[in-house]
Amino acid sequence: MKKNIFYLFLSLTALLTLHSCTNKNDNASSEKASSYFSNLDSGVQTGGIKVIPITTPKGTFNVWTKRIGNNPSMKVLILHGGPGGSHDGYECFESFLPKEGIEFIYYDQLACGNSDNPKDTSLYDLPRYVEEVEQVRKALNLDKSNFFLYGHSWGGILAMQYALKYQDNIKGLVISNMMASCPEYGKYANEVLAKQMPPAVLDTVREIEKKGDFQNPKYMELLLPNFYAKHVLRLAEWPEPINRMFGKLNNELYVNMQGPSEFGVSGKLANWDISKELKNIKVPTLVIGATFDTMDPNYMEWMSKQIPNGEFLLCTNGSHCCFYDDQQTYFTGLVKFIKNVN
Repeated sequence: MKKNIFYLFLSLTALLTLHSCTNKNDNASSEKASSYFSNLDSGVQTGGIKVIPITTPKGTFNVWTKRIGNNPSMKVLILHGGPGGSHDGYECFESFLPKEGIEFIYYDQLACGNSDNPKDTSLYDLPRYVEEVEQVRKALNLDKSNFFLYGHSWGGILAMQYALKYQDNIKGLVISNMMASCPEYGKYANEVLAKQMPPAVLDTVREIEKKGDFQNPKYMELLLPNFYAKHVLRLAEWPEPINRMFGKLNNELYVNMQGPSEFGVSGKLANWDISKELKNIKVPTLVIGATFDTMDPNYMEWMSKQIPNGEFLLCTNGSHCCFYDDQQTYFTGLVKFIKNVN
């Protein structure tokens, strides 16, 4: 009888200890969540939205930002693609980063999305956008202790160029689905991706491009199933945030810097190439590529090896927007990188 009472006592003690530990863990998780979602701004709450005045050669204009969460050591500024895109397409980040306690900030670049559009093509300039990012960084109090700069596609160009000038302000860098050379990107598009299209389709696309008849509805009619659906986003039904982003695209900005063709770059960025400068990026850097990307995944892996503290993540089932069509691989790798830098 005494023996049974003794074992009962041990069992109750173990249960109470387990319950106490569980409560402590629950309380810690609750406190962490409370801290992450706490309001840092006094006065009227805006849901994390902050409009930032940006000084340019043509005057001062406002750009739109929105903070999700609060983490003093992990703050990710998202540079969207395009040029001319917007933050909308990256709203899927909300399904992955908050539960990991990672703060991130949407940001519509000047002439994009919710930000001012001066309708002045002289402002469509890579060095000017670099200075814009620096002004945004200062306004958001981002620094070496917490600032992760994430750039996707055109945002990757902007992120790399920013890092070459201001990397002393960065804790970590993410280059998503972008090569370090527009000429190499054009070469891959023409010599690899174009040849994957049916010959008759490619001939028609080339003929339209040769004539400069990019407004011809036949052009997009052919590209959507033969290029976009294979290399931009490999989902039968595109998510609403992506469609919304494309619906808002500043086409004037896109054509001015990228050019009208999807096969390489013919705008202001046509000769942009920092391949030989990658060795100068010293901060921890994650390069993300995808098997079916519009960008050469082998080249992006090579990029990661040129950067002294670089690493590579391949989304084997993904395309240019692999944060949608290979989400688990993408966000598992992204979260791991951010947390390992801390």
